[in-house]
Amino acid sequence: MGQLCQTEDLTEDQQEILKAVRVFVDEQIIPVAQELEHADEYPTEIVEGLKELGVFGLMIPEEYGGLGESLLTYALCVEEIARGWMSVSGVINTHFIVAYMLMQHGTEEQKQKYLPRMATGDVRGSFSMSEPGLGSDVSAIKTKAVKTDEGYEITGQKMWLTNGGSSNLVALLVRTDEGADSVYRNMTTFLVEKESGFGEVGQGITVPGKIDKMGYKGVDTTELVLEGHKIAAEQVLGGEPGKGFYQMMDGVEVGRVNVAARACGLAWRGFELGVAYAQQRETFGKPIAQHQAVLFRLAEMATKVETAHTMMVRAARLKDTGRRLDVEAGMAKMLASEYANEVVEDSFRIHGGYGYSKEYEIERLMREVKFMLIGEGTSDIQKMIIGRSLLRDYAAR
Repeated sequence: MGQLCQTEDLTEDQQEILKAVRVFVDEQIIPVAQELEHADEYPTEIVEGLKELGVFGLMIPEEYGGLGESLLTYALCVEEIARGWMSVSGVINTHFIVAYMLMQHGTEEQKQKYLPRMATGDVRGSFSMSEPGLGSDVSAIKTKAVKTDEGYEITGQKMWLTNGGSSNLVALLVRTDEGADSVYRNMTTFLVEKESGFGEVGQGITVPGKIDKMGYKGVDTTELVLEGHKIAAEQVLGGEPGKGFYQMMDGVEVGRVNVAARACGLAWRGFELGVAYAQQRETFGKPIAQHQAVLFRLAEMATKVETAHTMMVRAARLKDTGRRLDVEAGMAKMLASEYANEVVEDSFRIHGGYGYSKEYEIERLMREVKFMLIGEGTSDIQKMIIGRSLLRDYAAR
């Protein structure tokens, strides 16, 4: 595998897990990714294989049927999977965020109800904050849950649900009237159960269909329409309304580490494709890798891959200590996504005209890597988070 993306001080268990995932990626994902991606076909067999490997329950505690591994282990597995096909890592990511939110904020009854079946992949999670026209402004959420004698009734329209069709459990952020003086304390996360598929998937719940995207294909990205959906109060995450925004932000924080890992995987694969092609393609009587312009480009690509990997690993390890790391996660996500775009584009340039052909894998990576710039918060949002924190830490005296 070369020198890149090596992680020091891993336990034997971590090394064995990563080895198993890497073999699975090389043998079961990379050979079929092109065909499935171009067909926009859901990777059913790959997902079943990952379920057998235990990836869906990687961080879920052993008492709930999972492997009880760290965020670092999970992030390194995601990096490996994204190296094979980024869309597959997306299937895992949203499921993991819902499981993480349950582990951190759910009641014991909610944990017992969902986590064992999430560990096996029988319950698959998706989560939703965004809405049409909302973008990064979470405070502008309009979907609302109104109290009734039986519980709540939810009406509204949500957007950009990864796993929106294939999931059967949605962590849904909505407005509730808690009488708080802050909009952020008038938000609640509900655990909404539905059927897998499209169309009417539950009482008052409709998933219209897959959104056709430039990249990130195979995985289903959808809208979610709720019209008078009745839900019990027991389905409020943690059992207490008004805490939804903070619960979601905690989930998104680890999600940003995950996106950083996915970007690292894309950058890693982009470099692999570029360095291989540069040694095969000849011009002016020698491989193009021996031309200084290409050699320098490869050196810069490798350095960016290694830097992004190091930042991602640091953020994951810090989160494993229990610290809040909105700044570190934001830095890792921003750097990894920006560098991944640069590395993949450089690899595309090395491929020349062939990079524009759908027969070559780099064409797929060029479309996939753009999602890293906007997924789990845009680079500009990360800069705002980082910058505001820096002003607090380095306030002028």
